[in-house]
Amino acid sequence: MNLPVPPWQTPKKRPAKQPLSREAIVAAALTVLDAEGLDALTMRRLAEELGTGPASLYAHVKDKEELYDLLIDAVCAEVRVPEASAEDWEERVKDFVRESVRVLTSHRDIGRIAMARIPTGFNVLRVADGMLGVLKAGGLSDQDCAWAVDILSLYANAHSYESSLFEQKLAWQENMLEVPFFEQLAEYYKALPADTFPNLAPMAAVMLTGNGDDRFEFGLDLLVRGLASRRPTVSPEVRPA
Repeated sequence: MNLPVPPWQTPKKRPAKQPLSREAIVAAALTVLDAEGLDALTMRRLAEELGTGPASLYAHVKDKEELYDLLIDAVCAEVRVPEASAEDWEERVKDFVRESVRVLTSHRDIGRIAMARIPTGFNVLRVADGMLGVLKAGGLSDQDCAWAVDILSLYANAHSYESSLFEQKLAWQENMLEVPFFEQLAEYYKALPADTFPNLAPMAAVMLTGNGDDRFEFGLDLLVRGLASRRPTVSPEVRPA
């Protein structure tokens, strides 16, 4: 039974809401992103997660684009930057890219917003600076290092985003298709007329070999070998003054 509050008693106060801040908004945005994906991350959905109205978010975040910048910067805080060294240089470069992919793929389709974004946040700059250091340790020119950071980041972002798309596609196929999609695709390729597709039809089997990790490593090896071919013949650590 609910009784009225006696006039001489202090009414119970509602618990105060957690004050909004950029940090709280970004943390909530990551929660929505990881659980529901980037398309679900609207300002209205974010406000619901925080138990407030959308208008209150704009006192801390100008718009969705600024939210994306803050979000990718927060994710980059998880990237472990390796020590720069000429020793095992190619593997160090690869490990850095692998580490970036590990972090990006742990947050659904965030690779989508990582592309076409110039680094300005502290953590994004920290990762870019670390990659420059790793590349420079191999003796590459400043120009090669600058462009390599862009290309390697693009590869990591694109691979992460495509991986998230494939996960969604395969999940749909498991629910909707009686025969797995790639089995159907293999049969389709095999049935192509060889006179019209003289290269694709005979290679139908090998076109679909390997998983996403195999193909990622293949592409990464191509990129890093290409960079290695531009290293000086004299080790930067013993190069004469």
